[in-house]
Amino acid sequence: MFGYVSINRQELKIKDYDTYRSYYCGLCSDLHKRYGRIGQFLLNYDMTFLVILLTGLYEPKEMRSAGRCIPHPLQKHGMVHNEYTEYASDMTVLLAYQKAVDDWRDEKNKAKGALAVAMRQDYRRVRMKYPRQAGMLEQCVRQLSEAERRQSRDLDYVAGLTGRFLGEMFVRQEDMWQEQLRALGFYLGKFVYLMDAFEDLEKDQKKKNYNIFRNLSEKRPETFAGEAEGILVDMMSCCSREFEKLPILKNADILRNILYSGVWCRYALIQEKRNKKEGKTAADKGQTAKQD
Repeated sequence: MFGYVSINRQELKIKDYDTYRSYYCGLCSDLHKRYGRIGQFLLNYDMTFLVILLTGLYEPKEMRSAGRCIPHPLQKHGMVHNEYTEYASDMTVLLAYQKAVDDWRDEKNKAKGALAVAMRQDYRRVRMKYPRQAGMLEQCVRQLSEAERRQSRDLDYVAGLTGRFLGEMFVRQEDMWQEQLRALGFYLGKFVYLMDAFEDLEKDQKKKNYNIFRNLSEKRPETFAGEAEGILVDMMSCCSREFEKLPILKNADILRNILYSGVWCRYALIQEKRNKKEGKTAADKGQTAKQD
């Protein structure tokens, strides 16, 4: 479900891209160090955003290094490590374990079942270290599963469950900034859930799987695309408003690139793919009509 909170590389300065990549590689390195190859496999853009966000807000002491990795074996690249790359690696494990368990339960996906078994001990250890975050995640996952079982049409409630647990993860320590961080994570989590549902809509319709957008798209197909876009824009507007309340100067341009532009890159690809498909379908119908 995750992977939507990424940069728009075309709009990012070279030095900012290098900085972004150093945090991405630092998180990858910490995942490997703390959780082995499985940890590296779990690397994602969403938790990289969390690293840069919390680093920008709290400006912790950082350790910089350079090294090679399996994807880039020939050239060394910079890495940044701090307490938030470690924290984000722990949150990555919480999310990935619950996702693997959910996929095994719903789809009997053997690969995800094996992943859950392999991660179980690490999950329990992280859960003991961060009971507030893990407890909210487990509660929301249970409620989300129940909402899907009931075929809930309450968009705010269902998407808000992802928002609630992501918002809790955005708060590492409960301090003067917790309200803004929790709200930022809440709206971003809702956006991620809804974007995932928007992307998977056609597949879920064919398989008759649960999708929060199914009812809206089938009830008002002519206006659905515009309505869905409006909902997504509203979520990111609320998210960005909370971000601007935070006194972040360090890497602020990277964070704004992600919030104002990067999160829409996947959406643009989805729309482009659908437009091409609709254009092809229309052309096929026109060709059939000519033949008739």
